[in-house]
Amino acid sequence: MENIYIFMIAALAILAIADLVVGVSNDAVNFLNSAIGSKAVTFKTVMIVASVGIAFGALSSSGMMEVARKGIFDPSQFYFDEIMIIFMAVMITDIILLDIFNSLGMPTSTTVSIVFELLGASVVMSIIKISNNSDSLAQIGEYINTDKATEIILGILLSVFIAFTIGAIIQFLTRFLLTFNFEKKPSWIAAVFGGIAVSSISYFIIIKGLKGANILPPEFSSWANDNLIQFLGANFILWTAVSWVFHAILKQNIYKLVIILGTFALAMAFAGNDLVNFIGVPMAAYNSFIAWSGSGILPSAFSMEQLAEKVPTQPILLLVAGLIMVLTLWFSKKARRVVKTSVDLSRQDEVKERFKPNWVSQHLVRGVIIANTGVNKILPPKLRQSINKSFEPSTVAHAKASDAPAFDMVRAAVNLVIASVLISVATGLKLPLSTTYVTFMVAMGTSLADRAWGAESAVYRVAGVLNVISGWFLTAFSAFTAAGILAYLMYLGGNIAIIGLFFLAIAMLIRNYLSTKKKNKEAKIEEDLRKAESKTISGIIEESADNIAKTIIRTDKIYTGTLKGLAKNKVGSLRKSRATVEKLNEEIDELRNNIFYFIKNLEETSVRGSNFYIEILGYLEDITQSLEYIAKVSYKHVNNNHKPLRFNQIRDLQEIDNKLCDFLQETAQAFKDRNYNKIERLLGRKQELYGHVTDKIQKQVERTRSEESSPKNTTLYFGLLLETKDLIEEIMNLLELYNTEHKRSK
Repeated sequence: MENIYIFMIAALAILAIADLVVGVSNDAVNFLNSAIGSKAVTFKTVMIVASVGIAFGALSSSGMMEVARKGIFDPSQFYFDEIMIIFMAVMITDIILLDIFNSLGMPTSTTVSIVFELLGASVVMSIIKISNNSDSLAQIGEYINTDKATEIILGILLSVFIAFTIGAIIQFLTRFLLTFNFEKKPSWIAAVFGGIAVSSISYFIIIKGLKGANILPPEFSSWANDNLIQFLGANFILWTAVSWVFHAILKQNIYKLVIILGTFALAMAFAGNDLVNFIGVPMAAYNSFIAWSGSGILPSAFSMEQLAEKVPTQPILLLVAGLIMVLTLWFSKKARRVVKTSVDLSRQDEVKERFKPNWVSQHLVRGVIIANTGVNKILPPKLRQSINKSFEPSTVAHAKASDAPAFDMVRAAVNLVIASVLISVATGLKLPLSTTYVTFMVAMGTSLADRAWGAESAVYRVAGVLNVISGWFLTAFSAFTAAGILAYLMYLGGNIAIIGLFFLAIAMLIRNYLSTKKKNKEAKIEEDLRKAESKTISGIIEESADNIAKTIIRTDKIYTGTLKGLAKNKVGSLRKSRATVEKLNEEIDELRNNIFYFIKNLEETSVRGSNFYIEILGYLEDITQSLEYIAKVSYKHVNNNHKPLRFNQIRDLQEIDNKLCDFLQETAQAFKDRNYNKIERLLGRKQELYGHVTDKIQKQVERTRSEESSPKNTTLYFGLLLETKDLIEEIMNLLELYNTEHKRSK
């Protein structure tokens, strides 16, 4: 019997490592987004600072482990075998849930997931016990620590509102005082900002954070807590003086220093607060196993009241966990994908919007605009002018640099200071609030206050925030339900169910990893279209050649893939073709959205290049529209289970595809090699391709009159041939325009 529990402890250890990996991939957004978004320091520096912060935070996390052992349920009401089922269900659910969110690039909360998983599994196990004892469900309060669970859940939800509100208020006041021209302000202003920021970080991290790691003498921590005003006052004076020397004498940017310290602080607060989410449950399971194994009592009779006692945490385990977190931070690609979501939603300028507007976001933005208009009428004109002047960008630059920061260092510093203070306060109070919720909502609040959500982007950004928040609620519901179901299955299925579900979870993780790896590999091969950044006509011609080559390659892939899917009657292949066309269409739309900045960036002597570039985009859009039609009607035909195309029709389409494929590959290669003579020769093949398609149309007319019996097939086939003619026409027009402009530029 003991063997199954040894297996469960080993399984939980493996799940803890996997959970650390997927958890850090999700939570990296919490402490990386501000430093990366502002580009105050290099990416390597950010990673080193965050790594050191995680290491210190991991050592200070011991106090938070109590939540996993007795925070949600009363351990004295459960026996050893029941506790182990709860812990196994929680860990299996956690890694699967977090990995799904990471793959989608959506930040979710590891704290919310672990709390609701513990709640779901323990509630189901409590119901089972109540049912077996023929007791009333009203007694569930004896099993579940309802007061603590309610306190934790309310604390997590309240943190969303508090983080957003405080972030918005502090950022508004900071921007009003510092403006976007903060670097031109007197040194004393930068010194005061640095003094306030670093004093806040030093108290909540050095005193609250390092207290658990026993690095500071307990007498010092005790004195600081008892003499809070003196401690903060001395810190403010010290750090203000240091900031003034740093800024005025050494001529260094104090905001960079605050961002570095803030990143360290937030990484440390993250590790101290969130380490419990990854290893708290396995450590509680290990403590339970040690207590039971030497007792000689049956697992179904050994009460787990010992879990309610304080158990010292092994520093070596915390250190190993911190090391795994650091390694994941450096090597996880999923972590960078989740960071990108948060940074893009906070961006000061325009960006490719990932989220589509919805009814709620549209009405929210409209309501805020109306409210803002009303407030502006109430405010005195002088105050309104003063506020607007503070929020004017430092330079009116219409051209967008590809490597420009998403937001400035003032906003990054405010993000880090506010988030680290809020998280450290919660850690000191033993409240596992969600670091993801806090950092994300602080960033959204500061973005709103900084007027980053303008008329051009507000509806998309609000939709993005609503999507992320709805994902958080989905996390809570999914975690509670899935953990409860798994606990019930383990109870019913016994050892076989426990072993089977563990290996199923590992198989799902491996499958998801391989799938993501394959997608990343395909994404590298299929490069995105590039925005025009050149200021001269020759540069525009060069950049356009790259975009044309990429579009032609993808056109060949989509056209061939669609016809193959149609020939084999495969809905999945046709659905993939439609998705590929949609992605190409979105990239071309993004290029069109960049036209304003492109024209503003042109040199006076190259203004005619704008007309050429706009026409190129027009033809690229025409090509995608033809591909979209071909993919759409093919998918619709097969998805509706209409009769497959006849053998003669498939053969004719394959002949067209072979000729068109050769032409498209030659065209793409000509643009890659900048072989302009070959482009001119390719233009001469227009009539050959046209004639081939026309012949197939004529053959189908004859077949329709003599033998064709399916009107749906005939409609589809004629539609494909006519759209193929349009596709050839659009590609030829593109080649002719490019050839003409190249000759003129020479």
